[in-house]
Amino acid sequence: MRQPQRLFLPLLLVLFAFAACRPSQTVGRQTDDAAIKAQIKAKLATDVGAATLTAVEVNVTNGVVTLAGPVASEDEKQRIGASAAGVEGVASVTNNLQVSVVEVPPPQPADVPTIPPVTTP
Repeated sequence: MRQPQRLFLPLLLVLFAFAACRPSQTVGRQTDDAAIKAQIKAKLATDVGAATLTAVEVNVTNGVVTLAGPVASEDEKQRIGASAAGVEGVASVTNNLQVSVVEVPPPQPADVPTIPPVTTP
């Protein structure tokens, strides 16, 4: 009778260890999230443009989309968020995009070539 008790406790500990290592997402959910991310990236490329797409980071976990990176304007930030929210399977969007202020240097005076005076002999 003593032998089954010795096996029970280690077996129970192993089961708890496996349960603790279980990921928070199933393989199916991870696949769904990857598909949602791909759809968002494709939609952003057509709606906003490829130049902006390279600067925007898109993460999806359990259908929750997180957007991060710099954008040129508040309008662009809102358009990107709306585009992401319009993709099927998106539960919500956390828009962490930041509007970057680009300072434009003052215009420099143009170099106007000077014409040397003409001298007569």
